[in-house]
Amino acid sequence: METHHIDIAYRLEKLTELSVALSNNRNIPLLLEHILQTAKNITLADGGTLYRIDEDDNSLAFYISINDSLQMHQGGSSAEKISIPNIPLQLAGGEPNLSAVAAYAANTRRSVNIPDVYQVNEFNFSGMRLFDQKYDYHSESFLTVPMQDHEGELVGVLQLINAIDPYTGKPHPFSETDQHFIEALASQAAIAITNQQLIFRLENLFEHFIKLINLGIDEKSPHTGRHCEHVPELAMMLAEATHETSAGPLAGFSMSERDRRELWVAGLLHDCGKITTPDHVVEKATKLQTIFDRIEMVDTRFEVLKRDAEIRILKEKCALGAALTAEKAAELDQQFQQECALLDEERNLLRKSNVGSEGMKPDDQQRVLDIASRQWRGPAGEMQNLLTADETENLRIRAGTLNDAERQIINNHIVVTIKMLESLPWPKQLRNVTEYAGGHHERMDGKGYPKGLKRDEMSLQARMMAIADIFEALTAADRPYKRGNTLSEALEILGGFRTRDHIDPDLFDVFVRSKVYQRYAEKFMKPSQIDEVDHSKIPGFVP
Repeated sequence: METHHIDIAYRLEKLTELSVALSNNRNIPLLLEHILQTAKNITLADGGTLYRIDEDDNSLAFYISINDSLQMHQGGSSAEKISIPNIPLQLAGGEPNLSAVAAYAANTRRSVNIPDVYQVNEFNFSGMRLFDQKYDYHSESFLTVPMQDHEGELVGVLQLINAIDPYTGKPHPFSETDQHFIEALASQAAIAITNQQLIFRLENLFEHFIKLINLGIDEKSPHTGRHCEHVPELAMMLAEATHETSAGPLAGFSMSERDRRELWVAGLLHDCGKITTPDHVVEKATKLQTIFDRIEMVDTRFEVLKRDAEIRILKEKCALGAALTAEKAAELDQQFQQECALLDEERNLLRKSNVGSEGMKPDDQQRVLDIASRQWRGPAGEMQNLLTADETENLRIRAGTLNDAERQIINNHIVVTIKMLESLPWPKQLRNVTEYAGGHHERMDGKGYPKGLKRDEMSLQARMMAIADIFEALTAADRPYKRGNTLSEALEILGGFRTRDHIDPDLFDVFVRSKVYQRYAEKFMKPSQIDEVDHSKIPGFVP
């Protein structure tokens, strides 16, 4: 017969509350604490301990320990850590440990309900006796229940100490009803935790798969690979700054943890389409680079022109024979030197044009055309233009190193990214990943690509991605075709994008005002790039 009474409706209410918490809360440590507290409440237990499985050494680890009488709370959300050694589930010889009551429950998958531990000899309670002596406590009734899921997998062990009679305040045995309720609670909790662990592992696997894609891109282009790592970091910094903004047009923006994860995944995947982009295009450091830099071939042709000029002069000297005077020889030598000087000047112009780090002037573009039409004798003896049509086109690129066809190949990565992401069966909590990731090359004025979206047609997160993508590229010091700008230079250029209606003005304001750039710089930029920033000199920003 039970010696105390707890209303069944109360117990069911607490179990229902726990069930709701188990289904809504993905914080496993918080769930475990909630489980132990609920178990204590519905049995009026004075104390309780929750063990988790330590798979590294096949043991039970003390995770949370609570005792109301002693006002003790160790582990879990408490700042006080548990220093008690783990309980091994196997003995040295490999046989199961059945002497410790928690290990017995774990190994046999059976509950153990002990009315008075001081009257039991089947288990080793030496540790409990030392605890009682140390804290002047008296342990009496024990209820130990294994937490196993629907597949029989052990998740942990729940142990309650000293069921308290609400009328006398004294400990007494846990009833059969107590045991049934705790077994139901333990089973329900174990299934929920297993599901949460499964979700976590799947999400973890998914994120590592994303990183695997970025690793593949990194192998093709180490520079682009780092871009794939840094852009999501910067996007999250801007998102957090916007979340914390309490004034202005973005004061109402807020993010949940689910929103944060969605943006983070989009950031990681924003350039996944580049895995299909030829590496000789991604890594094109100079205008004439393909598998190798063809400027060396152009250099060779200039050397051929110089030797042809020298041979021609020597032939003229030979043809004059005895009529060759010192004055005529000096004249021919000067003619040769002038011709070589012109060739060197033209070669240097092509070398400078090949670098592509600065915008090319129209006059220099015309000079390339003029030089291209110079004739030289090829290996087969035929006369031909000094530069091929392809070389001419590339050396006349106005800015950067990519010609129109190559730029189209690069731009196509976002189309491939969108196709790849649209092909995935995204769960509800990640349904916006494609839109966020696919919008980082759109512009507020509708002149971006691939869809030509305008500001009001894009989510705020997609607009954040655009700013993160641009600023990372401006400051990156590892690109083969340019140097990394200083912080002040990058902000000046970014301000130009804002004044030309390229990026979102409100997000730009948060980016500068909240000094998101500074946090990013301290984490990812070289110290030599981090200079003083004067907000009054940033275009489009009002301090």
